[in-house]
Amino acid sequence: MRRDERALRELSPWLWLALALALAAQLAWRAHAPSASVREADLPPAPSAAALRLASFGEPQAAARLAMLYLQAFDYGGANPNPYRRLDYARLIDWLSAILELDPKSDYPLFAAARLYAETPDAAHSRMVLELIYRQFFADPDRRWPSLAHAALLAKHRLQDLPLARRYAAAIERNTHSPDVPIWAKQMEVFILEDMNELEAARIMLGGMLESGAIHDADEARFLRQKLQELERRGAPGAK
Repeated sequence: MRRDERALRELSPWLWLALALALAAQLAWRAHAPSASVREADLPPAPSAAALRLASFGEPQAAARLAMLYLQAFDYGGANPNPYRRLDYARLIDWLSAILELDPKSDYPLFAAARLYAETPDAAHSRMVLELIYRQFFADPDRRWPSLAHAALLAKHRLQDLPLARRYAAAIERNTHSPDVPIWAKQMEVFILEDMNELEAARIMLGGMLESGAIHDADEARFLRQKLQELERRGAPGAK
């Protein structure tokens, strides 16, 4: 069992006490604060990863989890119809960055970034979080690709920004090497290129994938050959 996956009963007592006190303080604060108060969005500046590590007393993974619990308590629910809309996103990104530095193997900070904070209706805030996911992806591409894949989908469907979606998809295709990364994640750029009407670029890229021998599933290879033929027909002179 990895150290970051050990049983909760092995955590030191002070961490349980800290968690209990934090939850109790949060409940007390919620009970006495007006539900629509702007204070719900008063996220304080993030501590440095070094300060968090010092405060963890040798338990960085547990401290990172506590920090995520603390972070997610801000501006969630209450009378706010759009959770996280009023957060200071610059501070939010600093918090997420510090937590990731404290526990680089944790998937949750980037999962929360992609699935919670990036899905805000505020496009500028969403872009800030997507760029955080993109930057952090390069520290561990074979572990962090799912969050960047979701970022590509958000860029394409929610922001309607195909060049940005392609940038994220291209990073996955070029920087992941583990056999555990599914082929659909590697193929995202091809279909985004097609959406951009960059048919020749999509055809070249798809042809390269097929020729490389990286696609081992017969049904998947058959589907992609059909897609390649379709791209060739669409890109032929006189084709409509």
